[in-house]
Amino acid sequence: MGFPGEPPRRQPYVQPDTPPPAQGERWFEPAPHNQSPRGSESVPYGHAPRGAEAAPYGQAPRDVDPADTARPAQPEQPEPPEQPRKAMWSPYDEGPRSRRPIFIALGALGALIAGGVGLAVLANSDPPPDPHTAAPPAQASSVPLPSSPKGKFGFAGSRATDRYALTLNELFGHRKVALGRQRYEMTTRRTDKKCNDAVVGSNIQKALTAGRCTQLLRASFRDTAGAIIGTVGVANLSTSAAASKVISAGAGKSREEYLKALPGKDDVTKFLGKGEAFAGGWSHGHYAVMVWFQYKDGHLPKDDEVKKLNQAAFGAVDATVTPALEARSLTGKRP
Repeated sequence: MGFPGEPPRRQPYVQPDTPPPAQGERWFEPAPHNQSPRGSESVPYGHAPRGAEAAPYGQAPRDVDPADTARPAQPEQPEPPEQPRKAMWSPYDEGPRSRRPIFIALGALGALIAGGVGLAVLANSDPPPDPHTAAPPAQASSVPLPSSPKGKFGFAGSRATDRYALTLNELFGHRKVALGRQRYEMTTRRTDKKCNDAVVGSNIQKALTAGRCTQLLRASFRDTAGAIIGTVGVANLSTSAAASKVISAGAGKSREEYLKALPGKDDVTKFLGKGEAFAGGWSHGHYAVMVWFQYKDGHLPKDDEVKKLNQAAFGAVDATVTPALEARSLTGKRP
């Protein structure tokens, strides 16, 4: 406030719109504390501040207290809050940061999510049919496997259902065999494609020929003590009837037609075929199983000794041949 006719008092400072600072001023430093902000016009020494009327020479200007040279007469105004400086251009400035990378990253993330969902849908869906691939045949209804041929010996009843040739390893694959407490050692083995060469007697040879024998396999054994020695043979015929005829040929109390013994090169089985023996046989389907067992010294066995020879022959057969032929009865193939 003032009196009528007085010049107006100095108004509170308001930052005027001023031109850019003159060359040589600092652009990047803030104004010192309690000084005019950058951009206000400086007051020359001895001049009155802008907005106050100059007084005649020698007189103090109106409403100007000598103490005003040290501080303004106006009431102290609260310092306005500091305004954030506007960034000024610099040749080293990279310019405002773009938000485009953020948008691009978000877009890529969305594409990945959409792609993952699409792959999951494709994985769970059936693939489209290939026009160049023929449609798979319709799945056949379950058909039961063919049952074993009728008869006591199953597939082994005839060579038509058991057509694979026997092998030495199939029948006589182990050098040492056992059945219960009986122990046997195989000393030699052999396969004859000319079946007649492995038997003695014209009738049995004729039966092998009529039954179309294709192979006759033999192996020789000794017991643990070396007292009993023998040969086991298996002939492969066309039918069960042909095998039965081979077994019955020359049958009688004194057998004159039998399996030929196969001597080994060891000190025990080399005596096979010399002396008296227990000879015989039986059929297993289209196979004729024949045996020759004797004592090492070839003496005529007594009744109790014949029983021991019989037990040794069946023991050696059941430890070797029988499991293989039973497998043939079940499958018609090599075990």
